[in-house]
Amino acid sequence: MADLWWIYSKPVPGDGRELWALFLQCSCITAVIGGLFYNWMFASLEYSWHLSVAVAISFSLLLLLTLFLVHPARCVFSMIMPTLGTKQGRKLLFSTCLMIAVVNITPNIISNIKTILQIIQCICKNSSDSLLNSTALLEKVSWEFGDALQENTHSLSKPMNGHFRFSLLQNRSLIYQKMHLAGEKISREFLSVEVLVKDSVRVANRLAAGFFMLYLCFESTWYLKNYLTNLRFDNFYITKKLECLAADRRAAHLLVGSSKKLIRPTGLKLSRKEVGLCLVQAMLVTVALMLMLVVVAMDHFAFSVADTAVRKAAQFSTVPITLGIKYKAKIGIVPFIFKLLRHRPEEVLLGDFNRIYHYDLIFSSARCRISPPTPPNPSVLLVVGLLFCILYATVFLETYARRLCRGIAASFFQSWEEKRVLHLYRKLSRRHRK
Repeated sequence: MADLWWIYSKPVPGDGRELWALFLQCSCITAVIGGLFYNWMFASLEYSWHLSVAVAISFSLLLLLTLFLVHPARCVFSMIMPTLGTKQGRKLLFSTCLMIAVVNITPNIISNIKTILQIIQCICKNSSDSLLNSTALLEKVSWEFGDALQENTHSLSKPMNGHFRFSLLQNRSLIYQKMHLAGEKISREFLSVEVLVKDSVRVANRLAAGFFMLYLCFESTWYLKNYLTNLRFDNFYITKKLECLAADRRAAHLLVGSSKKLIRPTGLKLSRKEVGLCLVQAMLVTVALMLMLVVVAMDHFAFSVADTAVRKAAQFSTVPITLGIKYKAKIGIVPFIFKLLRHRPEEVLLGDFNRIYHYDLIFSSARCRISPPTPPNPSVLLVVGLLFCILYATVFLETYARRLCRGIAASFFQSWEEKRVLHLYRKLSRRHRK
């Protein structure tokens, strides 16, 4: 592995064997990166498969030529990997989490809301249908009551007609048509909102992902540029070359006295500044986690409401209605004479009608088309949770990722690393003399 890295980091291969080894290394790297790039475009960014294949192949060929022919490009590419553990890598992971939430969680919420609206529509339709059917009962009652008046009363006091006519039943089809059109309009509006949200977030995520990838390359290039032009940039590490230089000049006490300000690149010690940056980044990740948990909670809440509504709608009992009609008609015979004689007047019963009618109002029906509520996908929650674990890990590994970037740059440009070590040694010597 050390020999392969030595060949990979050399500016120019020494012979034909090193040339073929470098070509094979670059070919393996581009094959792996091309596969990951295709999967990222097709699965995460949701491009078509043929476009993803074409772009991945073109990108792999261009990357192969660049890595094989350009020595600084190999250094920049090698530093991109640890740079993924910094804030730029976290931005890409945030973008991935957002895309997962929009593609998987948001449609689930909208689907459960649709289920709730279908239940409301079903209840409204059945209750209005049952209410309209109750007018048929009123018409039946009126006709039976009228017939009883016509049949049972005396011929002298028989009414001309005791029937009532209801015209409300003629508008039933118009009411059903309006309710159906209202339901279709609500469904179309929800579908348009869902499509608009998906398309907007998909385009925004693609733009953000492309920007973050370009910025990731820019940040690695910017680090290498500062490393090669500024001797003081990121130069506070006790490296092996610095220890050898101090030992050769019999100045090992310089490193011991400056142990509070210098750190070892392979050690686990963090400076105060690095600890403060880690805490700030951890707070930002926690805020993003809280927002994602709100979206997940909305998904569970919508499913809970939809599931409860479906179960309760199936258990809706009918509302019984009782209509009782009591009618009794009497006529008194010369009542004023009996009143003068202080006797109870004689009464003749003209008609007696006493009937009870029953009717049930129905709020739900098995004929209603209600889509079942969609439970939250546990695999989506698992993936989101894993991504946030990686995000928290990158917060504390960012410092070590930057140290690894410095080690990569030092291995690619060893002569420049010697100049940087000499500059740091002279700086420590001047500070010690003062």
